[in-house]
Amino acid sequence: MPPASASSSSRSPPISGARTTYRLRVSDVSKIVCHRLQNSTEEYLVRWKIAGGSTANKSTIYSWHCVSELSKCLHYVQEYIEKLPKSRPNTAFVAIPAGASRKRKFSSDSQAIGSSSSSGNLTPRDWGHVSREPSVISLGSSSSTTSEAAPLQTPTVYNGILQRKEGRIVAKKSDDPAIQRVDARKLPDQSMLKDATQAPVTAAEQAIQAAFQAKLRSVKNTEWENHVDNTAPSLNFTFISDFVLGKGVYRSDADAHVGCENPCRPNMGQNLGCEYPRECACLEYAAVDKDLLKEGDVARYTQYIEDRKTDGFLADSRGLPKRFPYRVSKDRIVPSTLMKFYLEQRYPIYECNLNCDCGPVCKSRVVQKGRKVPLVIFKTSNGRGWGVYCKEHLVKGEFIDTYIGEVLTNEETNRREELAGKDNKASYLYSLDKFCGDDPNNELTKDTCYVVDGQHMGGPTRFINHSCEPNCQQYTVSYNKHDLRIYDLAFFAVQDIPPQTELTFDYMDQDEQELEDVPRKREAKAADPAYRDKQRCDCGARKCRWYLWE
Repeated sequence: MPPASASSSSRSPPISGARTTYRLRVSDVSKIVCHRLQNSTEEYLVRWKIAGGSTANKSTIYSWHCVSELSKCLHYVQEYIEKLPKSRPNTAFVAIPAGASRKRKFSSDSQAIGSSSSSGNLTPRDWGHVSREPSVISLGSSSSTTSEAAPLQTPTVYNGILQRKEGRIVAKKSDDPAIQRVDARKLPDQSMLKDATQAPVTAAEQAIQAAFQAKLRSVKNTEWENHVDNTAPSLNFTFISDFVLGKGVYRSDADAHVGCENPCRPNMGQNLGCEYPRECACLEYAAVDKDLLKEGDVARYTQYIEDRKTDGFLADSRGLPKRFPYRVSKDRIVPSTLMKFYLEQRYPIYECNLNCDCGPVCKSRVVQKGRKVPLVIFKTSNGRGWGVYCKEHLVKGEFIDTYIGEVLTNEETNRREELAGKDNKASYLYSLDKFCGDDPNNELTKDTCYVVDGQHMGGPTRFINHSCEPNCQQYTVSYNKHDLRIYDLAFFAVQDIPPQTELTFDYMDQDEQELEDVPRKREAKAADPAYRDKQRCDCGARKCRWYLWE
């Protein structure tokens, strides 16, 4: 029998003089607007949300805070730093290799970052020697506790006071005449902006890097690196492992999926599961294999081709031989690859599901087992932001990973596009429109299909860049042949890809154009006023279309 846990009375008492780090809540912060170096410590000017919290309100509260106090709001600091001039003083670049362990903790209670050493690197400093300002008080404490000297760095405050309560810092309005009042509409003032041009952001950059590394720990087989500058991928991003369904979005439960039954068995096909292309129920809507047609199939196949004109991918093909999606090697070390037909024709891929009788090793189960290859999110050196490469060699037809995010209704997608700007948002949106026009009830259209938004929630593939000559393509993969609204978006290699080669796909998903046609089409676009304000493409491919969105 395991020993009973220690009672509260037997626990060690708190260490006398232990320090508590007070932090700002994300919900209280409106924006970071400036920074400075105060007593060798980086501080950032926070605009609070209370009392309007806008540039139009002259009484908005502002206050200065060190990096440790902003550990829950680092994405605001990141947004501020990214808008600063690229050339900054006292900013030593430190390359971050893939798999690097950021041992320094910036979100803990243990330390803050302080003075600069002779090498330009920031060193820890004892906050016990920093005096407190009278505008910061403790809540829920006795007067004797409030009057004690506490080793908490407290910022300058404008138009209000700051209070410490239950580990957090809150801003309050006050009528105290001692409060420093300014016209908040003029903040930051010219003096602050001048100081900001000379102040480093090293401590904040290191904290942001550590915070992103912490986020990435939840994602298996994924690393990140930066050999270009001191930035990190956006902290305003959450790694998830599956679709997150938004309001008004519905998906059938996995146990309701129709699976294949007799004759499919786990021990068929050299213990690779489904073997009969005419009878596997999961292949009901899969592509017909013309090479396996028999003389008696001709009339049935002719009718099927005619039905495709009206019923699309859902045309009745029962009894006809179907194409299994993957080629499986006898050597289990060699990855399964997508059959040439599917790779070239982009036909929907149907995999077996949890309710099938074919067993977990069935050759029709690839994407559902998840990513197997190691990916690295890296900073590109050609100004294209963040990209992704694989650490291992990828063979043509090999599965890489899926694109996931929030699944939204078309109405919610339109609302987000209006807020962010259509071109700014388009890079992260995927319409689940593969089966539009195939719905027998005519309810699934371009205006009613769901959309995947991977901007703020998703996986590593969210960072894959565009190319007009991509080495990857996305494919429709379904585990529920009757669900036309939600399916997986899977990336496969369309050519052999050497290790550490950037992975790319075509955001417009267009057919590849002939090289000799490229100059003529470019000239036509350059002369067309409709392209004047369109976003330029920076992929650098020989067949680059010049514009990202047509």
